[in-house]
Amino acid sequence: MRTVVRYLVVAGFAACLWAADLSAGFRVATYNLDNYLVMDRRVADRWRPDYPKPESEKTAVREVILRSAPDVLALQEVGAPGFLEELRTDLASEGLNYRYSMHLDGPDPVRHLAVLSKHPPVEVVKHTDLDFKYFEGRERVKRGMLEVSFELGDGGVFKLFVVHLKSKYTNNKKDPESQMRRTREAGACRNRIIERTFDLGVDRFLVAGDFNDHPASSTLRRFYHRGDLEIGRLVPAADSRGEVWTYYFERRGQYSLVDGFVASPKMFPLIRNGKGTIVDLPGSLNGSDHRMVWGDLME
Repeated sequence: MRTVVRYLVVAGFAACLWAADLSAGFRVATYNLDNYLVMDRRVADRWRPDYPKPESEKTAVREVILRSAPDVLALQEVGAPGFLEELRTDLASEGLNYRYSMHLDGPDPVRHLAVLSKHPPVEVVKHTDLDFKYFEGRERVKRGMLEVSFELGDGGVFKLFVVHLKSKYTNNKKDPESQMRRTREAGACRNRIIERTFDLGVDRFLVAGDFNDHPASSTLRRFYHRGDLEIGRLVPAADSRGEVWTYYFERRGQYSLVDGFVASPKMFPLIRNGKGTIVDLPGSLNGSDHRMVWGDLME
């Protein structure tokens, strides 16, 4: 099922009031919150069944968001809508107000996608019907894909597609590290993105989220080209020390780049300096094993 919600931005005064002012900057960020939900987890060396994300971790997550202050924030690993509202309310109490929130209940009953925004969306499309062939059957894209459109200062629109692709964890010995499944999830998302952009005459868009794979992987390549069609390219990003990793796998002591943005050819010139920023605030890994990535749009 695909759910479409359209928001009317009235021409004239209202449109000028709410259209994104790119001359002042328009910050878009993506952030995997690391299980902002209730689950079985280890806390202070004790196993806790059905336990919420600890308050210390929530505080660290909010600090990252507050210090970065994105205008639009794409989120992964959010629980039910109540958890998103809790985060939105807590941020507002600390001075960062997101008037608009969008939540996607995908096939995964536990971890969801969401967007918080200071600006009103023109349209929200919840893609929960994406599927692909997998061995002898068909599977759904586990977290679906959330599409949110925003009006820009020139009267045009750009689309933000939020994804969280399959992790490398699997019990399927036929598909080590879920490489086939993740690549096919990417392909299903990519095909829908083409339908919702190029096929409709829309040429400015970002794909944002946790791709769970490296930039040269078969997964990410699905978002770069389809045949001769150039879909987009990865937005380079680094932290204050020039490091480019966004995820730390503590059990293996492994750092990797799995989060970020792919920008369409017409979107890329709107990204300030043609690159993004990876947030490396002290203590940021106390809230999530992923680091936020943001980019500023401009005229």
